[in-house]
Amino acid sequence: MFSSDTTVRVRYAETDQMGYVYYGNYAMYYEVGRVEAMRSIGFSYGKMEESGIMMPVLENRSRFILPGKYDELLTIRTQIKEMPGVKIKFHYYIYNEAMELINEGETLLTFLKTDTHRPCRPPSNLLELLRPYFKNKNGFS
Repeated sequence: MFSSDTTVRVRYAETDQMGYVYYGNYAMYYEVGRVEAMRSIGFSYGKMEESGIMMPVLENRSRFILPGKYDELLTIRTQIKEMPGVKIKFHYYIYNEAMELINEGETLLTFLKTDTHRPCRPPSNLLELLRPYFKNKNGFS
């Protein structure tokens, strides 16, 4: 399993009248977590798109546990629990400064050729970067 943490500070514009993170902003936090997780292993979304592959979101699920609040530093834990195929699923766990779980979610994305919008395999360099996180005790993935 691959796991990566990144932090974001809740900005005023991301909150509602109660000072809580507006629910629609969690999808943005998921994107931040996803992009930074990929960057942490040396993978670039931008280079992937330049090579002719894009990753649109097919599904987005969220479960709200506690409110995120204005000016809090949130930790976004992003995990990939299985090797991607034509689709890739990201799992998110968002914690407040006290490390209490405040939100969890998932996004399912697919790999598409930019020119045809047809499904395709993930970029080979992404698979190579992820493979070490999925080797079992016998060395096989």
